[in-house]
Amino acid sequence: MEEYAYVLDYLPQGTSVSKFDKKEPVVYALGDNEFKLFELVAKPGVAVNIGDRVYIGKDGSKRSAIDHVKRRIGYEDLSNIASSELEYSVETIVKADETRFIRFYNEAGPVTIKKHLLEELPGLGKKTMLAILDERTKNGPFKGYADLAARVPGVKSPEKLIAARVILEITDPNRKRYLFVLR
Repeated sequence: MEEYAYVLDYLPQGTSVSKFDKKEPVVYALGDNEFKLFELVAKPGVAVNIGDRVYIGKDGSKRSAIDHVKRRIGYEDLSNIASSELEYSVETIVKADETRFIRFYNEAGPVTIKKHLLEELPGLGKKTMLAILDERTKNGPFKGYADLAARVPGVKSPEKLIAARVILEITDPNRKRYLFVLR
């Protein structure tokens, strides 16, 4: 369950498809744990900015900016601005939760005899995957993104590989495997 979300777009007058009798401020947001997309309703008179991290959990007393979660949405429901902000928000989340995502590099295993989970990351091929596994086996788990980048020369920005995979999972509803996005 999502407790916090990053604001992708804020429409103080609501969406263009809103009913005229009930216009409410709409916020498009991305959950920071399961990468779910939401349409939220902002509290009246509260300024919400793109990039803000807002509380959307069950405890109403903690909600300073968001009145309630209106619905869960798909990528195709996002506004153009929200779509363009998605990549930045995903990168922010992946950088902020380094422990969680470095664990993926440390614990990823084979999917089949011929395919490894690390190969699911866009831009990471067999040679780099083997280099990561070799380094992980010889010198122990990676301590962070910088440690991984220093120990495996083929990986310059490990956080960007994770972020690219998350974006693929959000934008393509027909993926075979979901590594980070909860469906």
